[in-house]
Amino acid sequence: MESTSIEQWTQWLKQQLQGQITDCVLANREVTIEVEPDLLIAVARRLRDEDGFHFEQLIDLCGVDYLAYGSTEWEVDDASGGGFSRAVEAQRDPDTQWDKPRFAVVYHLLSITNNRRLRMRCFVPEKSMMIPSVCGVWAGANWYEREAFDLFGIRFEGHDDLRRLLTDYGFVGHPFRKDFPLIGRVEIRYDAAQKRCIYEPVSIEPRVLVPKVIRHDSRYLDEEERS
Repeated sequence: MESTSIEQWTQWLKQQLQGQITDCVLANREVTIEVEPDLLIAVARRLRDEDGFHFEQLIDLCGVDYLAYGSTEWEVDDASGGGFSRAVEAQRDPDTQWDKPRFAVVYHLLSITNNRRLRMRCFVPEKSMMIPSVCGVWAGANWYEREAFDLFGIRFEGHDDLRRLLTDYGFVGHPFRKDFPLIGRVEIRYDAAQKRCIYEPVSIEPRVLVPKVIRHDSRYLDEEERS
């Protein structure tokens, strides 16, 4: 299959995985399949082992939170020419509708044998926040799954050492969730009298960050100033 076009390969992929995936989309030259949690391991093993697939390598695994999907508050498409649009009043893009679960895990796979890349997405049931671990399929998923657990609170059933990876001992919450405050909830300082670190409620005032131009050159002058 390595000699076929990506469009042909996408169609072949749909046929091969029919009944085991819920979607298969080609966008921006990248193929994405969606799979339900109960079929995740079966599909993963097929992708690793079967002819035409041979996705021997897991390149990346990450969690995704779609809570703010479609929000226009942080659009910066015009930043280079017309300034920033950040800190505007938050709105929803009317053309963007989201009716799928809030959380997902995305897997980026590489087939060295066939010179193919594939993106696989599995939505996480929000009630249990649990999907199967793929460590038994790709051993390299171990720390990636711990990272997703730490930052998003996604649990991986069958993972034999699911501990936090990046945050401190006793950390409360999951900092990559969209509803987690950017300033955090606690701050730490060393107390010389007690000779230990003290955790206290964060003292920073919550606010929307507004980028400001601090360098004055011709790019930021209006027509009168330039003349």
